[in-house]
Amino acid sequence: MEVSEDRFIKIAGVIERTGRSRAAIYRMVADGTFPKQERIGVRAVAWRLSAVLKWMDAPLDYRRDP
Repeated sequence: MEVSEDRFIKIAGVIERTGRSRAAIYRMVADGTFPKQERIGVRAVAWRLSAVLKWMDAPLDYRRDP
C-alpha cells in the first residue's frame, strides 16, 4: 500500500490497523521493534501512518534506527 500523503494516527488507529493490543504496541515500542510515537501537542502523541505501514510490510524484520 502506498501512501501519497503521510498523516498521524492515534493509538486507536494503530490498534485497528495492526490488530495488536495497546500493551503489545507499547511493549514493542520499548523494545525498538515498532515505530516510536511522536509528540504532536502538549498532551498528545501519534504515529506516522507511513512508519506503521512500513512495520506492517515486514514486522519481524523491523528495527528502529538508533
